[in-house]
Amino acid sequence: MDAADALIAVAARLAAAGNLPATSGNLSVRTGDPDGTIWLTRSGRDKGHLVRDDLLRVDVGTGEVIGTAGTAAWGKPSAETGLHLQRYRAVPSTGAVLHVHDPAGTALTMAAPGEEALVLEGYELLKALDGIATHATRVTLPVFPNTQDIEALATDVDAATRDGRVPHGYLIRGHGLYAWGDTLADASRHLDALLFLLGVELDRRRIA
Repeated sequence: MDAADALIAVAARLAAAGNLPATSGNLSVRTGDPDGTIWLTRSGRDKGHLVRDDLLRVDVGTGEVIGTAGTAAWGKPSAETGLHLQRYRAVPSTGAVLHVHDPAGTALTMAAPGEEALVLEGYELLKALDGIATHATRVTLPVFPNTQDIEALATDVDAATRDGRVPHGYLIRGHGLYAWGDTLADASRHLDALLFLLGVELDRRRIA
């Protein structure tokens, strides 16, 4: 299975779990070629039923669409392409970026509109994240305001990246979660762990 087919499989799994409702979310992975390109989901597609024509080849340096993983004519990339490119450019070791519209992260950020970050602390599953060896730790997910100005949002995320404030992921208020990894498998593991932890955190706040 090549990188494109692997990304399609991840998208189908996330959609089946309810984290990519309707045509929401966007996913990307490095193509594996030494040319600095990624496969990025085409805009407006149901991520549970992607085919290779729905993955666009995008140049990380220029942001230019230069082909597809299939045979169809080129299409429109995700509206949030700039957020994917930000991560690949800022941290070149990044191999995949996954963005979902998860219920828990969306609810948590709307329920506490004044919070600029969401803290996850003391959970065993934190050890699923790279660089964490004990549950006795704290992971902070910044919460960025939802905006249609993706260029401005990418600039804010880039500043937070340089400051070391987004090692594992971030949330967009009322929108969803971004996570990544050095490989697609790493990104999937990180995303799965954060989705579980956000769900537990929401449950805790409901019964507090």
